[in-house]
Amino acid sequence: MPYFRYEGHRLAYTVHGEGSRTTILLPGLLLSQKMQARLASDLAGHGNRVVTLDFLGHGESDRPEDMGRYSMPEFARQTVALLDHMELDQAIVGGTSLGANATLEVAALAPERLRGMIIEMPVLDKAIPAAAIAFTPLLFALTAGEPVMRFLARGARALPRRGVPLVAELVLDWIAQDPGPSGAVLQGILFGRTAPDRAVRRTFDAPALVIGHPRDPLHPFSDADMLAAELPNARLIDANSIIELRVSPERLTGKIAAFVEECWGASGTGAGARRPQPPRAARA
Repeated sequence: MPYFRYEGHRLAYTVHGEGSRTTILLPGLLLSQKMQARLASDLAGHGNRVVTLDFLGHGESDRPEDMGRYSMPEFARQTVALLDHMELDQAIVGGTSLGANATLEVAALAPERLRGMIIEMPVLDKAIPAAAIAFTPLLFALTAGEPVMRFLARGARALPRRGVPLVAELVLDWIAQDPGPSGAVLQGILFGRTAPDRAVRRTFDAPALVIGHPRDPLHPFSDADMLAAELPNARLIDANSIIELRVSPERLTGKIAAFVEECWGASGTGAGARRPQPPRAARA
């Protein structure tokens, strides 16, 4: 797996497909880039180059036990560093959950680098109570219960992955991680800001495809709906479930591929081409 250096640490990434039209896909909290591999492969099959990234503390990237390395703005800086490493003036950037919020931070940090945004399961105002309920016990387990978590991690690492469904494999990979750095990631996230302020989000003019999920308290559909209304050039699509894009992606992949094509435009084969403007807060 290729990697590049970011402030003394290794960041791992994978390139799918080829060409000048590049999309960057970012993972969810404590999950690896593997979760985006199927979507990346499908988009590559539509003639795109797609790059998946492991943030620090995730997947095959380095895992320092320093909570200062982990925040939404910091993950955005790592994403922009990937663009610099690949010598990309612009790219479509997207992600799931933590990756979705990091995408919003890229829009705040370097809006000129965005050709478009794919925002799946954003974590915003309505998700904060559920996130606190879910992540506080997990943080306690990863810190105070570190010996037990290390034992579970050794067991998960020993289990074979061949033939295991993707969702189950992602869960096993999550459990198999060293709990120390994972605890540092959670501390950094919990003590940092969740996303750019609403007033700032309203200034993001890059085309955005927002994907909302039903029946998910950590990623309530109301947050996705609110974000699509805030962003000047957004459209909202409904996923059937939290795992649709991982286990049965055809319907959503077709919509995402069409959005990617629209962002680059008929003549948009290079990094400097003009960005198209989708309808304001339209539902797809």
